[in-house]
Amino acid sequence: MGTTIELKAADGSLVPAYEARPAGTPKGAVVVIQEIFGVNSHIRAVADGYAAEGYLAVAPAMFHRVKPAVELGYAEADMGEGFGYKTAAEALPAPGVMQDIQAAIDHAAKASGGKVGVVGYCWGGLLTWRAACTLKGLSAAVPYYGGGVTSPAETACQPAVPVLAHFAEEDTWIPMDTVHAFQKAHPEVQVYTYAAHHGFNCDQRGSWHAPSAQLARERSLAFFKQQLG
Repeated sequence: MGTTIELKAADGSLVPAYEARPAGTPKGAVVVIQEIFGVNSHIRAVADGYAAEGYLAVAPAMFHRVKPAVELGYAEADMGEGFGYKTAAEALPAPGVMQDIQAAIDHAAKASGGKVGVVGYCWGGLLTWRAACTLKGLSAAVPYYGGGVTSPAETACQPAVPVLAHFAEEDTWIPMDTVHAFQKAHPEVQVYTYAAHHGFNCDQRGSWHAPSAQLARERSLAFFKQQLG
């Protein structure tokens, strides 16, 4: 269903992205932001899933500025490698990888002719929250268990678009007390929690929890339908 395209960021950098197109005219677009494992088979499958629902889906390679063509699995060694790339990406001078997400949003809007939402997982969930607060051209954002979203610095940010956030109740990386503090600070954000672990959406991880993944997907699709069409 998908192909590799090239996005052009504001600084002129060319960034690869996986694009999945729906069978008919797109009813909008969804930018899919990867975990720390690159645009791997799981992220491509997520993009394909949104395309199957009628959206043009674009998944930019968020590690391209620090390491091209990253595609990892979910073993412990992969986790360590991916975390290293994430640390390097976070250390880039501003605006860093946010301009790559902006390029994906701009392309998605033009290519779909409709409104654009963003969904992201793990580190991508954090980038999704930042996109909702700082980038232009978005109409909705759905972060999944975004590591760092509930930190004081990120909680202090204000989203410019409607946000639906998914968190895992057994997530050792994101304590529930910080999720509750985030909810209190952002009553405008729809927050859902699930009896699952971090990464519950990914069917390639040991933490995959099918019922939670299905419910979160249904809620995300309903939210995008409401906000994007």
